[in-house]
Amino acid sequence: MSLSASVCSRLQNQHETIYELLNGFSEEQLRQRIHNDKWSPFEQVAHLVSYQPVFLQRMQIIQQENDPLFGRYIADNDPAFIADCKRPLSELLDGLRSQRTDITNYLFGLTDASVRKTGRHPKYGLLTIAEWTEFFLLHEAHHLFSIFMLTRSTAPG
Repeated sequence: MSLSASVCSRLQNQHETIYELLNGFSEEQLRQRIHNDKWSPFEQVAHLVSYQPVFLQRMQIIQQENDPLFGRYIADNDPAFIADCKRPLSELLDGLRSQRTDITNYLFGLTDASVRKTGRHPKYGLLTIAEWTEFFLLHEAHHLFSIFMLTRSTAPG
């Protein structure tokens, strides 16, 4: 069981959508919250950036341990997310791209047996590396969609 063609393609390209979604908006506009209790488009980006190293670390732990259990990731409690919210957008986007290269290189370098190794999600149970990767991509897609909705709610004209 290796990674599917769909997963491989999305790993390489899905995150690039963010540049199209943010095009035409100033950093100031992106930092504005549309709803006081919901993240701004900028905070959505910061979350994607701060979660990528967490995902990679979890995949590495799965290779080293038998069925490790991972706690729920809560961005608002993550010092990296809080720090990323204070960084300039250009740095976040650079980080997003370079981290994705690290993730892609790591996952593409795994053997079929390594991709079948498992870790336990607190809600979804035992997942293979392939399933964790699908979860990661769907999670990212959810935030990309949120960015789309938020930026289009404030789009000029």
